[in-house]
Amino acid sequence: MMNETRISSRKNPLLQQVKKLLTSKKEREKAGLFVGDGTKLLAEAVRFYEGLDTVILSDGVEVAVPGSVRVIRVPEDVMASISPMEAPQGALFLCRMPEKTEFVPKPGMLMLDGIQDPGNVGTILRTADALEIPVVLLEGCADPYSHKVVRSSMGAVFRTPVIQTTWAEAKAACAAAGIPVAVTALSDRAEDIRNADLRKMAVVIGSEGRGVRPEVLENADAELIIPMNPHCESLNAAIAAAIVMWQMK
Repeated sequence: MMNETRISSRKNPLLQQVKKLLTSKKEREKAGLFVGDGTKLLAEAVRFYEGLDTVILSDGVEVAVPGSVRVIRVPEDVMASISPMEAPQGALFLCRMPEKTEFVPKPGMLMLDGIQDPGNVGTILRTADALEIPVVLLEGCADPYSHKVVRSSMGAVFRTPVIQTTWAEAKAACAAAGIPVAVTALSDRAEDIRNADLRKMAVVIGSEGRGVRPEVLENADAELIIPMNPHCESLNAAIAAAIVMWQMK
C-alpha cells in the first residue's frame, strides 16, 4: 500500500487528535475534519467521498484506498484505545469537512427541528438518501458529522450533501418560493397526511421529546398528523420521518 506509516505509541499526536475529533464538535470544526469508523463505511467513503484524508488500519486489516490518501498502520491494542466501538473493526478514517451547501427551498423537502438523537438523525439521512428526498437540519439537531450520525447514516453523509440552516432563513426562503411549510403535530387542527399533497410542501419533523418548537408551530402554514392507534402517544422521530417521506413519494 502506498503512503503507509506505522504508529505504535498511543500518545502519538495524530491518535490524540482522533480522540478529540470523536468527542468534540468544536474540535471537528476547528480542524475541518470528522471521523468515520469501520471497514464498510470506509469502503463507502472511498467510493463516494472526495474528502477522504487519512486512514488508520489495524495490523492484518486490508482495505483498498486511493494512493493519494495517507495510511497509518497501528497494533490492535492501539486501535482499541482510540476506536469508539466496543469491538473495533480495525479501521478508522478522517475526512475533510465538505464546503457548506447553500440552502435552496424545494417542494417535497423534509426539515428536522431539534432532533438530538444521533441514531435518529443518521437513520433519517439514510432513508432520505434512499428515497431521494432533500433534508435540511434546523437548529438543535445532532451534529451530522459526529461519528454516531455518520455510522447510522450508513454512508449517506458521503453521498448526499448535508444542508443546515436556521428556521428564520428556511421559512423566509420557502415563503419567497411559494412553498407552504407544514409541521407534524398532535393537534385537533392537524390534517391526516394521506389527505395532503406533501410533494408541494416542506414538512418539519420535531424533536423526540418536545415536538417542533413553538415559534415553528406558530409560523407554519399547515399542521399534519400521522394517523395511528389513539392509545399511542407518538412515534420515534426517524419512523415518523420515514412515513412522511414515503407519503411524499
